Amino acid sequence: MRIYSNAQMTNRHIKKFCQIDDASQKLLEMAIDKFGLSARAYTRILKVARTIADIEGKENIEAAHLSESIISNIG
Repeated sequence: MRIYSNAQMTNRHIKKFCQIDDASQKLLEMAIDKFGLSARAYTRILKVARTIADIEGKENIEAAHLSESIISNIG
């Protein structure tokens, strides 16, 4: 399967392309707990963070990308 956008990523693709460091994982877990987000929101946040990182030309998702994605998904 060819992927043309981050929205098309499967769980396997998310695990491969949306890896985050421990600090970012803790940030995401805190947001999930605080705002009562679902597993679906978790994957959506990762996909949006990957898109933000891509736009900035970054290979890895950084905490700032994740924060922006969390804000966009709870608003």
